[in-house]
Amino acid sequence: MSPSRRAFLRAGAVATGVLAAGPLRTLEALAAPPAGAAGYGPLKAAGPDLELPDGFRYVRFGAAGDRMSNGKPTPNFHDGMAAFPGPGGTVRLVRNHEVDGRVGAFAGRPYDGVGGGGTVNLVFDPNAGRLLASHPSLTGTVRNCAGGATPWGSWITCEETTVGLDHGYDMPHGYCFEVPAGAVGPVKALPLRAMGRFIHEAVCVDPRTGIVYETEDQPAAGFYRFLPNTKGVLAAGGTLQMLAIAGRPKLDLRRDRHPGEWLPVKWVGIPEPDHHNAGHNPSEVFEQGRWRGGATFGRLEGCFWHDNGPWSGVWIVSTDGGNAGLGQIWWFDPVNSRIKIVYESKWSSGLRKPDNLSVSPRGTVVVCEDGEGRDRLRGLKSGQLFDIARNRGSAGEFAGCTWSPDRKWLFVNVQRPGATYAITGPWNRGPL
Repeated sequence: MSPSRRAFLRAGAVATGVLAAGPLRTLEALAAPPAGAAGYGPLKAAGPDLELPDGFRYVRFGAAGDRMSNGKPTPNFHDGMAAFPGPGGTVRLVRNHEVDGRVGAFAGRPYDGVGGGGTVNLVFDPNAGRLLASHPSLTGTVRNCAGGATPWGSWITCEETTVGLDHGYDMPHGYCFEVPAGAVGPVKALPLRAMGRFIHEAVCVDPRTGIVYETEDQPAAGFYRFLPNTKGVLAAGGTLQMLAIAGRPKLDLRRDRHPGEWLPVKWVGIPEPDHHNAGHNPSEVFEQGRWRGGATFGRLEGCFWHDNGPWSGVWIVSTDGGNAGLGQIWWFDPVNSRIKIVYESKWSSGLRKPDNLSVSPRGTVVVCEDGEGRDRLRGLKSGQLFDIARNRGSAGEFAGCTWSPDRKWLFVNVQRPGATYAITGPWNRGPL
């Protein structure tokens, strides 16, 4: 999220709240647990940019202004990201750049020559611990915030705005775009209009059904699913729906909810996902769903599909949710069509404004903070929070946490001034 938009949304934060303590025992929230209690120990300076636990180190690369493989400077405002297996044991990363404003495309084949956002594809050598190449892969979009990986080897990048021609742009914005992980130059930018035009944040994909789940970063937000006409071919169109609570139409889930309480889910249709008025009313899609009984969340940001036995499903972050306004983590069970809160933050010392998230191979939630002060990368496991990293080099948020295919490197971005970090160390001595 851009700094100006973040400041505006934070202005409405609530000051009091309750702590979550649900029956999902492996992910219950405790009241401000001691740092490192369930993890890898206290943090200490590991270099000028990050604090890490003892025995861990990081590599910094792909920073704003660094020359890409085409000789052009890397754009700034690093955000969502995913890692994919590459040839010869390399790791391919696809990284968002949440550039706002009419600043011009940073490479060729732009969707909109005025837009400055997009994606960059990087190749990382995990054995040598260094960047091998970086290429612009999608250009001419605006405010590419988060997104999500697909099971077929691509990245869905999402625009967190609905600006358009009336705002001085050459094209309408507010869409998802697909970027192949193996791209070595700008791809054709095709807006996935059937997936909706709204304030997008993140997506994740159920590998069995091909259903795509989508979050919306608005103070009053919806949680959506996209049913593709053809599994794995998002450009072939499909149906967009919004989550509703069965028997409780238009339920507001932002405050006064009970962590651990299962809520039965149904889905309501969005008849016009690419409504002509979305450029003037960013809530147009939300209002269509809300009118039909859809539920309201508070600023949905990260979402992640994880296969973990009976807990296979979608992990969802509500950044402003909860009575304290400090964030909720939800879990959606698609098999039984139900949803519940597994964590609600009461104190900023515990968790402060969660944003992007992922889940480790061992079922531990990894959460990027986006609050005031020095943000942390935090883990949640066995009822306790623990520290993974702290930003000591800037006031920028963490974003885009993602694991290398061999699970030895945890990649994460710091949005400002803009850089990617690869963290490695004795992960097997703790819960990640």
